[in-house]
Amino acid sequence: MTEYQYILIERDERVGIVTLNRPKELNALNFQLVNELADALEEFDRDEAIRCIVITGSGEKAFAAGADIKEMSDKSPIDMMLSAFDGWQRIKRVHTPLIAAVGGYALGGGCELAMLCDMIIASENARFGQPEILIGVIPGAGGTQRLARTLGKYRAMEMVLTGAQIPAQELADLGLVNRIVPKGEHLKAALELAKKVAQQAPVAARLAKESVLFAFETPLEDGLEIERKNFFLLFATEDMREGMHAFIEKRQAEFKGR
Repeated sequence: MTEYQYILIERDERVGIVTLNRPKELNALNFQLVNELADALEEFDRDEAIRCIVITGSGEKAFAAGADIKEMSDKSPIDMMLSAFDGWQRIKRVHTPLIAAVGGYALGGGCELAMLCDMIIASENARFGQPEILIGVIPGAGGTQRLARTLGKYRAMEMVLTGAQIPAQELADLGLVNRIVPKGEHLKAALELAKKVAQQAPVAARLAKESVLFAFETPLEDGLEIERKNFFLLFATEDMREGMHAFIEKRQAEFKGR
């Protein structure tokens, strides 16, 4: 597997783990880190043995405390367009379910990266925010859109227009975080959830992810049509036969990803 400068990768059974590894910079997301993250996620996405991926941050203080401001401060619009955002689009296209394990700060790009995942497990000390307004810009990797779609207009406006840091428990109450765990337990809890996902039929999990994501991007009728097509498509898989036969025979299904 590829060696990286700013991330660490490992496996735990059928789960891939990617750790953002710039602890002295609170795992700030420079351009190279984002592209390395996209590379690693795509590599796991191609690996049939990996059925779920967890993204976390090194150190105790942060998942990722934002973008690397020093790197961006002198960039032109074209520099930003060419160097920054292809990696984010590549991460968005990953088919394998993604879980963010958040401890400490998830600010700016860190909050956007967590929201780009499919589920979020957070330590009780985690804090989320989009503080870009405080330095004269706005979120640029999905923050305004995903916050509004998850929290609604008014709460999203407050976060984006004030740069406030919101405790994880408050966001869990509003539906942005799946669950809160004791400080330092976020990776363990995320891995437990990831292993439950990894037990499921891989093709079904990918199509389930696709169907839910379309709810954010299409009118209801279009989303329902995509869901129906994906449902019908799964009747062509060996895993569908195995899953239904296992249920009838009262035994554990053995899914092969076929």
